[in-house]
Amino acid sequence: MEKALSGVKILDMTHVQSGPTCTQLLAWFGADVIKVERPGVGDATRGQLRDIPDVDSLYFTMLNHNKRSVTLNTKADKGKEIFVKMIEHCDVMVENFAPGALDRMGFTWERIQEINPRMIYASVKGFGPGAYEDCKVYENVAQCAGGSASTTGDRDGLPMVTGAQIGDSGTGLHLALGIVTALYHRTHSGRGQKVDCAMQDGVLNLARVKLRDQQRLDHGPLNEYSQAGEGIPFGEATPRAGNDSGGGQPGRILKCKGWETDPNAYTYFITQAAVWKNICDVIGKPEWKDDPKFATPADRLPHLNDVFEGIEEWTMTQTKFEVMDKCNKLNIPQGPILSMKEIAEDPGLRKTGTVVEVDHPERGKYLSVGNPIKLSDSKSEVTRSPLLGEHTDEILTKIGLSSEEISSAKEDGAV
Repeated sequence: MEKALSGVKILDMTHVQSGPTCTQLLAWFGADVIKVERPGVGDATRGQLRDIPDVDSLYFTMLNHNKRSVTLNTKADKGKEIFVKMIEHCDVMVENFAPGALDRMGFTWERIQEINPRMIYASVKGFGPGAYEDCKVYENVAQCAGGSASTTGDRDGLPMVTGAQIGDSGTGLHLALGIVTALYHRTHSGRGQKVDCAMQDGVLNLARVKLRDQQRLDHGPLNEYSQAGEGIPFGEATPRAGNDSGGGQPGRILKCKGWETDPNAYTYFITQAAVWKNICDVIGKPEWKDDPKFATPADRLPHLNDVFEGIEEWTMTQTKFEVMDKCNKLNIPQGPILSMKEIAEDPGLRKTGTVVEVDHPERGKYLSVGNPIKLSDSKSEVTRSPLLGEHTDEILTKIGLSSEEISSAKEDGAV
């Protein structure tokens, strides 16, 4: 069955995580992604955090599935000539170099448009135009600059970054949407365009509910935050709120049976108003239904600590999966804290292709994430990441170089 992006050719100039996340997603949907790497070196993550000596790291393999690799020295004269041919050949170029890197090589947006007016040029940077546009940004810097860290963690503790890679991978996902949108626009405009996505902007988009709360503070306390019920005044900025729910239904992480020895024996429990009576029944506190302190959502807000302490008395007598089973039957929203080990072993995630097993010629079998987006008529298949320069001859032949020209380019160190 033809893939959704079959026929789209991507010139992948990305490295590390944000850009490769974007291009891998496009590759999963069927685009022909040509990963351009430095001869003899390749993407820096090939050698980072290695668990097996002299083998591409999981960091690299899990971000570069379904791609082809060509080595090219774009600083060499012959390399630049080949690079021009690749721009002519492709539909989209994606890069996440330091600010101004391609411009200094002579490939400004204006020059790219001259070479291929239909080219879509997509770029990830740390910050958008402004005071910080020339600053280099990494994952945790983006989380801090995008407002996530200031609103994550315990109220009296340090700002915290999250384990989810919302700066790098999150921005890569945003960029992929921008590329597909630009491709669609090109179908009736006939022209390419520039797609920019700043990591700060991507993180802020994912942290929008905290910007919502910043504005709500102008009109009074945030009553669903625990500190409101404890009588602690709010400051000028959206505070850190521990594991309080970010929505209108109060929620917290509670201990489950075995928490003393299992660091993940917890569940996230939400006291949704519509099922409050069910909650009272399942935790063995039917008297709470008519208690003036707990009868309505407004009544409960000043007493959230008491509410969750009472619920936790029950969850501590159940495993997190028993809590899940009993609450789901009553439509009570909650969910177990799943470890990466539990996720890796989940048969349901294997069945849907969310977790996949991949076979690599040097590494052997390993687990990776699959495409999180499922299309009914365009199934995604995960194939292994390419070895460094594995497809160089194949790709250079495709763009029109003869075998003699390829040999000459190799002798000159251009590929």
